[in-house]
Amino acid sequence: MTDYNQRIIAPSLLAADWRIVGDECRRALDAGADWLHLDVMDGHFVDNISFGPQYIRAVRDAVPDAYLDTHLMITRPDHFLDRFLETGVDNITVHVESDHEVAETLGRIREAGVGVGLTLNPSTPVEKVAPFLDLIDLLLVMTVVPGFGGQAFMETETMPKVAQLAQWRAERGLAFHIEVDGGIDARTAPIAASHGANVMVAGTSAFRAPDMAAAIAALRQD
Repeated sequence: MTDYNQRIIAPSLLAADWRIVGDECRRALDAGADWLHLDVMDGHFVDNISFGPQYIRAVRDAVPDAYLDTHLMITRPDHFLDRFLETGVDNITVHVESDHEVAETLGRIREAGVGVGLTLNPSTPVEKVAPFLDLIDLLLVMTVVPGFGGQAFMETETMPKVAQLAQWRAERGLAFHIEVDGGIDARTAPIAASHGANVMVAGTSAFRAPDMAAAIAALRQD
């Protein structure tokens, strides 16, 4: 059984130096990262554009054994899903707010043998994801408004959602990670963990730290 008290650290490649992405991936893993987090933005669902399947394939080729945690911040995840499944990622997370049949998309991810993730924005009521909790392996609570790195952690708006999800998971005997993304650093990771989160996505605080190994170690501390 998964130990949800064991913290998983997933540095976000959004904050990496893309000119040397393979080296950056290896640097993160050597520094103690458990997963690598890939933020896909389409310029429509969020007001920014990041990268697509070809970039992710390059990451997979650079680090064949890394766990690639992929977050699709796109309007039509159902339309583009097969292209991302073909990249060799380990988990795909889609938004409950996107324009798709959520249960159907989650089922397609499951059928492909890839980890199934669902996420919601800070302004979305946590009840929106409640019907799908038995279909997923991971629930991502965005702790900033998605689209840009380096934003401040929205504790008041998001931590009650994390706590509610942890309660539902325990009450219903469900099995899914609770992930947080946005403003996660040595100060905020313990706050998120105390409410029930166990996967910490860290961009700026990891890749741009003077000592990445020390930064990742700090994310594990209370």
